[in-house]
Amino acid sequence: MPNPDVATSVDPSEFRRVLGHFCSGLTIVAASHGGEPIGMTCQSFTSLSLDPPLVGFSPAKTSTTYPQIRASGGFCINVLADRQEDLALSFSSRTGDRWSDIDWSAGPSGNPRIAGVVAWIDCDLEAEHEVGDHYLVVGRVKALSAATTRPLLYFQSGFHRLATPAQGV
Repeated sequence: MPNPDVATSVDPSEFRRVLGHFCSGLTIVAASHGGEPIGMTCQSFTSLSLDPPLVGFSPAKTSTTYPQIRASGGFCINVLADRQEDLALSFSSRTGDRWSDIDWSAGPSGNPRIAGVVAWIDCDLEAEHEVGDHYLVVGRVKALSAATTRPLLYFQSGFHRLATPAQGV
């Protein structure tokens, strides 16, 4: 086990640059807090376990939205489709009404499901762990569904889309 008192020699900007070479999807983690929808863009989403069905995401400790999601006790992961860049940008902003003009409905647990997403995963908050300057949040999946749309991807600090497969391949 590494000693946490030993200083690291990895430069944070180099760490960010190198890990930017890992392509990921983009999600909006959404919940209902005090009867109002709340949400945030999140790139650090992953599946954790099949039995029981668990997923995870990692909000920064400085997030102003995550404490409200925590307080709600659950959340819905909305996996963004390839034409939802505007949502990714809007929900990553600290200003403005993120939910104005958003087509959404309440999922099985009351958490917001955004229309047109690739998939939604409705969860109860199972656990939270402090990990460096982030939390690792574990959600127990209660309900989920997927569409046939293509995902929005994030790579080297930019949005990307999957290429359309060639006909006959």
